[in-house]
Amino acid sequence: MLKRRRGNPNWTKPVYASLGPTVASFDAIVKELGLSPEQFETSDVLKQWVLKNKDQKYVPLDLLRAWKLAAV
Repeated sequence: MLKRRRGNPNWTKPVYASLGPTVASFDAIVKELGLSPEQFETSDVLKQWVLKNKDQKYVPLDLLRAWKLAAV
């Protein structure tokens, strides 16, 4: 008779190992708009997205400072 093994045999494996890298919302919108980093400050569409999402999504601090939207 075999002994029943107790516990989780995969306890050392990362839970999210199979998900792969994730893309930030900011990076996704920049890619969708086809903008290069030099074009960030002059893009009206990107600025509207940032104004709408700056409190919930990642936005580079340098860009917030350039548009005077950062508290610092």
